[in-house]
Amino acid sequence: MTTLHVNGRDQALEADPGTPILWALRDDLGLTGTKFGCGAALCGACTVHLDGQAIRSCVTPVSAAAGRRVTTIEAVTGGSDRVGNAVHAAWVKHDVAQCGYCQSGQIMSATAFLKSLPKGKQPSAAEIDAAMAGNICRCGTYARIRAAVADAARALA
Repeated sequence: MTTLHVNGRDQALEADPGTPILWALRDDLGLTGTKFGCGAALCGACTVHLDGQAIRSCVTPVSAAAGRRVTTIEAVTGGSDRVGNAVHAAWVKHDVAQCGYCQSGQIMSATAFLKSLPKGKQPSAAEIDAAMAGNICRCGTYARIRAAVADAARALA
C-alpha cells in the first residue's frame, strides 16, 4: 500500500511501487486529464507536478512520489490555482489548442515554469522556449504556446 498526496488529498493505492505515476493517476484514481504519449519521457503529454516541479509521470514510479505532493491538470485549472488559471485563460485567448492531446502536459509545464520565476519577472522568448522544450505539439502550435506563456506572465505581474 502506497499513499500519495494528490491534488490536496491523501490517496491510498495498492499499486506496485514500480508502477508509473501516470497509470496510478489514470487507472486507480480516475484522473484522466494526464495523457499517455510516448511512455519514454520524450513528449511531455504526461507532465504532472511533484512538489511543484514538472515531471514526466510515465517514467516516474509511484514509490518516488510517496509522501510528496502530486498535482495534476485537474487541480491546476478551474480551481484556486492563480497561475494555472492565468495560463488556462491565455491558452484560450491565444487559441493554442488544435487537436488538444498535448495540452494538459503543456499547461502543466507552463504553470511550473511561471511559478518558478521571481514575482513580476517577464520571461524572454528564449526562456519560454527552454522551459517548454520537453513538450511536443504534433500540431505545431509552438508560436501560440510561447505567446500564451508570455501573456500569462504579464497577467500575473
